[in-house]
Amino acid sequence: MQKRRLRQLLRSKISLVRFLLTCAICAIALGALLSAHVFPFSKVPSLSESLRHKLPKQREMGYQRWSSELSWTQEFSPPQLSKVSSQLSEVPPPSREKLEDANGVLGYKKLWRSPPTRGFVPCVKPSETYTTPSESQGYLLVHTNGGLNQMRAGISDMVAVARIINATLVIPELDKRSFWQDSSNFSDVFDEEHFISTLANDVKVVKKLPKELATSTKAIKHFTSWSGVEYYQDEISHLWNDFQVIRAAKSDSRLANNNLPPDIQRLRCRAFFQALRFAPRIEALGKLLVERMRSYGPYIALHLRYEKDMLAFSGCTFGLSQDEGDELTTIRENTAYWKVKDIDSVEQRSKGYCPLTPKEVGMFISSLGYPSSTPIYIAAGEIYGGDSRIAELETRFPLLMSKEKLASAEELEPFTSHASQMAALDYIVSVESDVFIPSYNGNMARAVEGHRRFLGHRKTITPDRKALVRLFDKVERGSLKEGKKLSDIVREIHSRRQGSPRKRKGPISGTKGKERFRSEEAFYENPLPDCLCRREVSDRNTTA
Repeated sequence: MQKRRLRQLLRSKISLVRFLLTCAICAIALGALLSAHVFPFSKVPSLSESLRHKLPKQREMGYQRWSSELSWTQEFSPPQLSKVSSQLSEVPPPSREKLEDANGVLGYKKLWRSPPTRGFVPCVKPSETYTTPSESQGYLLVHTNGGLNQMRAGISDMVAVARIINATLVIPELDKRSFWQDSSNFSDVFDEEHFISTLANDVKVVKKLPKELATSTKAIKHFTSWSGVEYYQDEISHLWNDFQVIRAAKSDSRLANNNLPPDIQRLRCRAFFQALRFAPRIEALGKLLVERMRSYGPYIALHLRYEKDMLAFSGCTFGLSQDEGDELTTIRENTAYWKVKDIDSVEQRSKGYCPLTPKEVGMFISSLGYPSSTPIYIAAGEIYGGDSRIAELETRFPLLMSKEKLASAEELEPFTSHASQMAALDYIVSVESDVFIPSYNGNMARAVEGHRRFLGHRKTITPDRKALVRLFDKVERGSLKEGKKLSDIVREIHSRRQGSPRKRKGPISGTKGKERFRSEEAFYENPLPDCLCRREVSDRNTTA
């Protein structure tokens, strides 16, 4: 009997212990839950921790839904990104001294903040007197020339020309004979259906010339550069009396930048910024690259125009070997349509006519205050001199990315043999970047800057190359050291070169003839005032 009582007592004690343990476990769990959800800010990361950007896990990456038309799910990041992610641990955190100003971390925000828009928004809708296309007089064939953005500007001009001369525009032929030897057709690069439908109320556009006119005699014309409406109405329109088809042998710079009717200028903007959307597969991969770039945080898109064709064209050989200089000279002399053959490289550079070298770009971005942990996307083709030359930039900014690093070989394979399509990918990543910096003011730099102005004056820092090379030469000679003094000078020079709203620049005083037109700021580089106006006075004419 006594043993039975002892067993019952023992069982009751064990039950009590179990109960107490259960209560204790529940109390601990409840405390952890409360600390996580009620007090989520109990640990604030340091400045260096908050500014270091790490790659998301593989399954977190992917293009989900950038538009109603495109859907691309990329479950795994390409293998080369895992190699880049290992670099992050080697990159030192941003220096407080470099990032902070009188307001602490505000200095870091300043690096990425876009200039005030001052209320300017796109205003490209036609006026109330604008009508649908009048009866077509005939067909306009267009043979574009140059690289991607030279062709884009030319096509947009030809849309306006078709409107002026009452022509039906045949989908333009892209240049297949340029330096890049790209075999792409219009539909390979651009969304053809979108182009046709977007311009339906402006110009009739067809994909092909009617069969009955395929063998007809055509009026082949080299339209005069930088012409106004009167030229096309007086000298070109009369060709309809004898021909049903007019062929434009070139498309670039066929319209004046300024002094055209407002509706024609707005049409050019609708064509350039809205109708010429890239083909769906280019858009999809381009925006996937943007998403992967953003996994590092805010990024700079650097249009590093340090490529063989540009150096050969401009005659810039600074920092190159004798053999490299001779190679570029040979290319220039053997390219028939490059008219200037004898170029003084030293003089070119001193006047600011040369692209900045990778080393100079690194010094420039550092002097602006961007830390070494800044992600930089290189928008360019093959850099002349290869890895050895890009290393001069990479030592300062290890997180150098490109489409070749961000995408797998399989993803890039459909585009790699087509220069225009590869350039389109760079264009998308550049337009969407937090900061855009061109090392040279070529066609792509102008197009991207204009597009960023159109989309809300996103930050674009345009280097003053003439001033910079003088400063860098002083550093090279030892009469000026890198550091605060150089940084202060560079920042002051570029304080008003960051893409803020301003009217398009006219011709340089004293220039005449073609040089006068050539000295003007390009229309698509800065569409203000023609296609941008203040919100408060233009609500009826604005469009997103």
